[in-house]
Amino acid sequence: MILGDYGANVIKVERPGTGDDSRGWGPPFDDRGESAYYLCTNRNKLSVAADLGAPADQALLRALIADADVVLENFLPGTLERRGLDPEAFLREHPSLLWCTITGFGPESRRPGYDFVVQAESGWMSVTGEADGSPMKVGMALADVLTGKDAALQILAALAGGRRGTRRLYVSLQQSATAALINVAQNFLVAGAAPKRWGNAHPNLVPYQLFAAADRPIVIAVGNDAQWNACARALGLGAFAADARLVTNAGRLTHREELVAALTAVLATNTAAHWVAILEPAGVPCGVVKPVPEALAAVDASALTGIAPLAPATVRRPPPRLDEHGARIRTLGWEAFRDDPA
Repeated sequence: MILGDYGANVIKVERPGTGDDSRGWGPPFDDRGESAYYLCTNRNKLSVAADLGAPADQALLRALIADADVVLENFLPGTLERRGLDPEAFLREHPSLLWCTITGFGPESRRPGYDFVVQAESGWMSVTGEADGSPMKVGMALADVLTGKDAALQILAALAGGRRGTRRLYVSLQQSATAALINVAQNFLVAGAAPKRWGNAHPNLVPYQLFAAADRPIVIAVGNDAQWNACARALGLGAFAADARLVTNAGRLTHREELVAALTAVLATNTAAHWVAILEPAGVPCGVVKPVPEALAAVDASALTGIAPLAPATVRRPPPRLDEHGARIRTLGWEAFRDDPA
């Protein structure tokens, strides 16, 4: 979808009858019977249903691959080869082709890749949730999302580089998710102490967490010493701003409990909007915790095509019905896009 947003012509090849698994991941379903889950990642594509074991459909795939710039797939090792659709053979036959395989746990693994399993095994769940609570997953399939972005980056880098490098690309959910540990991983690599769950606080920055205002939660994200000074003064904590123990972030980490207790007491005395109106002009990063409907009100979002991408990306086509463009693709191949009204 990312590549389609930026202008690529994308043909989505699906199994006959049921298509993409996510078509059934509901409710909710829209008035066409498509699941919201499917809709969120499938705009800007044409759909054709093809049976990888049927000779006629294999011929169709061979013809499409012959004229493609990129093939993107997520089959387990050996699945395509057993059907006579060997990626290495296609790469030898078509010198300008790029082939990107998305895997769960690397190109040799036969484990299916599912976001929840990867969140568990990549370390994410061990550091997500309240300190005294159970491990917790992120609220979205974020490992899937990051891996998709990594795949798009690899493909674009290979195209921009004139395809002089590796033409067989691999991306894995496990690698993308583990790499996304960033500072949490580096804390362990540097200090050797296993990271723990901090709830809505930050392991390296103070104050950088959720607080309860009088009416709704608010987050304050102090990222440097100047912001801390401005924050303390804006909240009427001038003595804390002048406290030599708290001038640096390292000192604030040492005295985390004392500092957080003071902020907690002050912020509970007024509304979140009141504090945002004071903190933002002072240059202190902060915000209220918005429910999803409120957050979506601030962006361009559609029940059919999802959240619109930023320019220069565009939404040109709605998510396709299963095999919606099958007849046209079987007749015209890539020329099917020529007659597409989008």
